[in-house]
Amino acid sequence: MTLKDGYHAFDFADLTPRQAYKVMIGTIVPRPIAWVTTISPDGVVNAAPYSFFNCLSADPPILALGVENKPDRSFKDTAYNIRMTECFTVNIVDRPNAKAMSVTAANLEPQIDELQIAGLTAVRGDKVKCPRIAEAPVAFECERYLGINVSSAREIILGRIVRAHIREDIIDPETHYSDYRKLDALGRMGGNGYAGTFDYFDLPTPSADDVLAVQDKS
Repeated sequence: MTLKDGYHAFDFADLTPRQAYKVMIGTIVPRPIAWVTTISPDGVVNAAPYSFFNCLSADPPILALGVENKPDRSFKDTAYNIRMTECFTVNIVDRPNAKAMSVTAANLEPQIDELQIAGLTAVRGDKVKCPRIAEAPVAFECERYLGINVSSAREIILGRIVRAHIREDIIDPETHYSDYRKLDALGRMGGNGYAGTFDYFDLPTPSADDVLAVQDKS
């Protein structure tokens, strides 16, 4: 690490995985949270939150999850279930569900139903085998599209959205625009921190002519 012109410069080749993780999660913020529900081949429901998550494409509609393996490099329940069933559901976390979501983050044994422990309701999927969370304001049913083993420690899982469930007060079914105030989604910060989406402002993208006009005036 060096200090130059008021910036700390980190060479990632010199960082341990834990140090790299801390640098990234503290500065790439806020990150949307994928509250992932899966089902095991034996029918046990699993729920866990992941903040290495985002949407990558609308055509086809693709979501991406970054799932870390266990310290012994075996799969966590989420990754194992997705491999075995080829499906998962991403539930969006809103402020009222923050505590329940944190319960599902606990390192519980595979045979334990996290939704039941957290007092949540599993709703049968329409297009996929795994359930969604009834209390979540939004849920995306996904089929496994592609798995990328970036290392023995982590896999990136791409899922193709096949159905969305969005609470009726959030989205206009005609325009497809959503109300961020009704959604009240949470994002992940560094450490134990979370941030809401109420710190919102509009900033329209200017046209090329507008940008050049400002340059001409200066």
